Formats: sequence, structure tokens, C-alpha cells
Amino acid sequence: MVRIQDILDTIVEYNPDAELHLVERAYIYSAQVHDGHMRLSGEPYLSHPLAVAFILARMKLDSESIAAGLLHDVIEDTHTTKEEIERRFGHNIARIVEGVTKLSKLSFSDKVYRQAESLRKMILAMADDIRVVLIKLADRLHNMRTLDYHKPDRKVAIARETLDIYAPIAARLGIFWLKQELEDVAFYYSMPEKYAEIDLLVDKARDEKEAYVKEVMEKLKEKMSAEGIEADIKGRFKQHYSIYHKMLSQNLEFNQVYDLIAFRIILEKKAQCYEVMGIIHDMWKPIHYKFKDYIGVPKPNGYQSLHTTVIGPHGQRVEIQLRTRDMDAIAESGIAAHWSYKEGAAIDEQTGKTFAWLRNLVENQEESTDPDEFLENVRIDLYSDEIYVFTPDGEIKTLPKGATPVDFAYMIHTQVGDQCVGAKVNGRIVPLAHKLETGNIVNIITAKDHHPSADWLNFVVTVKARSKIRHWINSQEKERSISLGKEMCEKLFRKKGYSFNAMIKSGEMDAAAKAFGFGNVDDVVAQVGFGKITSLQLLHKAVPDSEKDKDKENTGEKISSILHKIIGNKRKRKSSDGVIVKGLDDILVKFSRCCTPLPGDAITGFITQGQGVTVHRKGCVNILKMAPERQIDVQWSDSYTDSYPAKIRIRATDRSGLLADFATTISKNGANINNAQSETSEYGNVRSYFTISVSSIDQLNKVMSELRKLKQVTEVKRIVNAE
Repeated sequence: MVRIQDILDTIVEYNPDAELHLVERAYIYSAQVHDGHMRLSGEPYLSHPLAVAFILARMKLDSESIAAGLLHDVIEDTHTTKEEIERRFGHNIARIVEGVTKLSKLSFSDKVYRQAESLRKMILAMADDIRVVLIKLADRLHNMRTLDYHKPDRKVAIARETLDIYAPIAARLGIFWLKQELEDVAFYYSMPEKYAEIDLLVDKARDEKEAYVKEVMEKLKEKMSAEGIEADIKGRFKQHYSIYHKMLSQNLEFNQVYDLIAFRIILEKKAQCYEVMGIIHDMWKPIHYKFKDYIGVPKPNGYQSLHTTVIGPHGQRVEIQLRTRDMDAIAESGIAAHWSYKEGAAIDEQTGKTFAWLRNLVENQEESTDPDEFLENVRIDLYSDEIYVFTPDGEIKTLPKGATPVDFAYMIHTQVGDQCVGAKVNGRIVPLAHKLETGNIVNIITAKDHHPSADWLNFVVTVKARSKIRHWINSQEKERSISLGKEMCEKLFRKKGYSFNAMIKSGEMDAAAKAFGFGNVDDVVAQVGFGKITSLQLLHKAVPDSEKDKDKENTGEKISSILHKIIGNKRKRKSSDGVIVKGLDDILVKFSRCCTPLPGDAITGFITQGQGVTVHRKGCVNILKMAPERQIDVQWSDSYTDSYPAKIRIRATDRSGLLADFATTISKNGANINNAQSETSEYGNVRSYFTISVSSIDQLNKVMSELRKLKQVTEVKRIVNAE
């Protein structure tokens, strides 16, 4: 267990003038309010905030950050309030602690909502004060180090969340030592079999390559000495998760991962980096497409280095990184290297610009109301590889890999994106779906009367572009629904002896709109047009006395009738469809082909014009393109007997009888094969696609689990058509 004196000694090493009394007071208060609390490991709970504070001290943060680290759980886990923290420790520490505090005390019906809201709060807070996320990352790191005390399913859930959210945040902040530890520990707990396999292969490779590492380092040192250049030279093995991710993403075998070892040369001056790169290229032949200049064009998180890959001794590829000592400090610590530990000092303007992506992340999520969509958007923002393009004036813009001129236009300004009609790249007209590359000069052509197209959603990759396009499409959908809703209300109100338009002018409808929870009449009328509210329900809210006669009105509207007006087609739903739409049994139901939902999947319905209700899996990418107002609650019925198609992809190393084993395993687990395709690469890697019929997600998971147990199988994944 870390002691408070260990933390104080570490702080004094890098900041002798630090406010140690602030840290000591935070320690005493944390010990008092956590007294009697225990961790799952059996240790006193105080061991956790002490460990978090020690990690922050090793990151050389200021006293406020370390004090906040000691207090980061007191609002969540004790009776302490933000006001109490502010009274004792000041506004800054109270604000940081509140930002770190999760929303676990709030009652959300869905864990996804809780995770999304907690993450949203953290993103908002860290855009205001970056120390919030540094403490949160230190908190997650210590929790991952002690994950072994949780139940198996909880271990996997926490590990996957770490890989999805926290490791990418550490990468975007440039704290690579933290990113790598989070990834490797999360990999160990989320995929233990794969981790053990990679670990065994790395250990074997390390024994074989130790002599090679020594040989390369000796040659580099000899050359630097001969040229009169002082340099620190290091060799390192690639981390386990990084190897696994590369094998998976590029469909490689372990022996095809050539950059298992990377060498780092640390120099005094920037100019020496380019000089030494020339020397290395003279020693060994470079692979031209493997050269990257992150010194001339730094990554958004401030990372700077020259990367080159050469054909080294014995014809083996060697990756070499060149950087100065200052660049190396930033490469290891990221924003923590920028953050001044001097008490009360603000982050400098240049560093603020470097991490402006945080504010963009917040801006991109403002219009996201669905938690699945929000989490997906955050992952897109965090995982994107960057390209660097130029405006006609020579200003550098950073975009995700695969970005198009439309993404670029929305980055410039929302109005530029909305009015984009064409683009020139390097002076040549290109399609709007054209994928930009680093170094492109992009010029956007606009027209004042132009509007976004729904087709753009098929190729844009930035969250901002997607959200702005959807916002415009939704506004158009709303206009059409307002028109339809007004027509339906006018007809029903007139039939009942009321004037809908007169009631709008008199203000009577305003109260009815508010009763439904809407701010104005147009919003509630749009819901009538979308089929979420009936015009009869609206009449009863506006004229309560009219509800007295509703039992006598056999001709009154029902939700089903209004849906039929929008949907058009109608038929008695077969019980075998397995889906209930808002408790109705006479709505045309179709399953989407894009995500092929199965019983057990979380699902949502989409009201179509004349095509019934289409059922999608929650989180389906196509749902993001649709107006949320047209979504309707659907659920699986208690009894379903049909089988449903599911598509899976299997990756394996070729061997005799492999396909026969696939077919036998699928059949033994009660599934039927509808379609099968398989291809084998020149390296003996097999990629097979099967469309199988199953009765539920549970049966599919069982089939996939059994397939993973087969010899030489490296991956089994459920896929949708978009993949």
C-alpha cells in the first residue's frame, strides 16, 4: 500500500515549492470519510485514492491535482457534498472532484444510459479542466491493476470499456505509457486465451531476436560515434495488444508482423533528427512508404518524431524512431508534460490549441440524445487515424483517415458544409465522396440555395458532418410531419365540433403541448404526424370535457389507425414474426437486412412511409441516418418459433478438413447453413463467411463459441451487411 510520505517525497523531487499542506489535508480528510470502507481485495478503501494520487505525482502534476486525486471518490462514495469540498479545499478542487464523480447515484433504467451520461459529464468537465481526465485515467489504471478481485463477467465488461474509451483517450492525450498499460491489462482480462497465445509467441520471438537487437544497436552506436553524434539508442518489443490489433486489422500471422522490435534514437537538436535519418538511410535501404514526418506535421496530441522503416541486417525490416529529448518527454507523458506544476498556473495558449479536439468532441456530442449514438460517436472521435490537409491559404487541418471534402467543409463551418456543391483537390474537381490524403490542398465550392443530401451520410466519416446532416434531414422530416399532423388534427377536431386553427390562435393548444411535455404546438403536432400521439389524445388534452364521451365513440382514433395512415399497408401480423409493435397485432413488420436482428438483441422500430415498421438492432449504423421521431418501441414477443438469418465471419489458418469442421460444428449446435463462402490467401490465411439460421442470439453465441474452440481458428465474429 502506498504511503502518503511516498507521495510527498515524489512531489518534492520535481517541485520543492509545492503546497504539500494541501495534499496532507486532503489525505487526512479522505482517510476520515473513507474510514471503515474496504475494497474487494480486502484492503482499506484509502489504498485506492493513495494509489491514484501516487500515479498523478509520478506524472508530475500540481498539488491541486494530487489533492483532488485523494478526494476523487468522496462525493460518490460518502456523504460529502461538493459544497463541503469547496469550503475546505477551494473552488478548483471541488470542480475537479465533481467532474471526476460518476453518475452511479442517479437512477438510469439502462446501464448504457448510465455509461453514456457519465462519459458525457467527464468529457464536458475535461474540456473545462484537463486535470479531470488525468485523474480519471489514473483512477482507471489502478482499478485495472486490481481487477482480479471482480467477478468474471464484471472483469470482461470493465476491460472492454477500457479498450473502447479510456485507452483511446490516453492515446489522444499522448500519454502512451498509460495507454499501453491500459490496453495490455484490458487485453489480458477481456481475451485471456488470445493474450496467452500472443505472450507465448512473443517470449519465443524474444529469445530468437535478442542477438539481432544487440547487433542492430551496436551498428547504430558505432555509426553515431563515427559521425560524432551523441545519442541515446533504445530497442523495445511491441506490446501484446498492439501485436494482436495489427494481426487482426491487417489479417496477418504473427510471423508476418515485421515491426515486433522498434528502435528509438534520442538526440539533442531537431536538425540532428533529419541528419541521422539520412545517415540511417545510407546504412540500410529505406522502405519509402513507411516514412512519416511527425516533426514537420505533429499529431494533434503534440507527438513529434521521425518514423522510418529500413531493410536492416540479414534482410529484416527495422523500424526506427528519431526525436529530441523534449519530444521524447512529450511522447511519453503527452499533455501531462505540458501541464505546469507551478501552483495556480494556467495551461499555455499553444497547448490549449494542441488539445482543441476536446472542445470539438464536446461540440460534436451536443445534438446527440441517444446513448448508443453518443457512445458510438465518441469511439469514432477517439479511434480515428489522422490525415493532414491544407486550406487554399495554407492552413493545416486535421481530419480522420477516409475523410471527404464534405467532412472538410463542415470542419471549416457548418454553413460551408450545408452549402457545399463541389470541391477541388490540388486544383482538380473531385467527387464529394473523394477520400482526401495527407498533403492535399482542398477548396470547397458553395451555393447559397444548396442544402445537405441524405446520400452524404453514406460517405462522411466525421461526427460533426454526420450530426449536422442528420439535423437538417430531421428538420425536413419534421416539416412534413407537421403538415400531416395539422391535416389530421383539423379533420378530427372539425368532426368533433371544434376548430383546431382557432384553438391555436387563442393559445388553448399551448397548454395541451406543455401537458405532453413539448415547448410549442408545432412539436406536439409533429408527433401526431409521426404517429407517436393521436389527434384524439391531443383533443382530450386541449378540451378535457371531450374525454367524457370517448367510451361511446367506437369510431375514435387509435394509435393503430394513425399508424396505418402513415404506413399505408396493413396485415395481420403472424405470431411467428416474434415482434410486438407497441402492443398492437395488426402492423406490417419487416426485419432490416442491414443488421439482421435476432431474438435477444436490443431492437427498435422505424415507421416507414407505406412500408410498415422496420425492425433494427439498437446501435445499427443506419438508425443514425433516420429521424429519431420516426422510431417506435418494439419488443420480442414471449413466444417466437421462427429461425432468423445471421452472418458470421471466421478467420483461421488453413489445414486439412477445416471447412468440414466448420459445417459439422454449426450443424451440431442446431443451426442450418443457408450460404457459405471461403477464400484462402497465398499465406494460408482462411477467411470464411457463413449465413446461418438460428432461433435467438443465445443460439448464435453458442455456435460462435464452439467455432472458436476449433484448431487454427483465430477469430469468429458476427457481422452485418455494412461490414
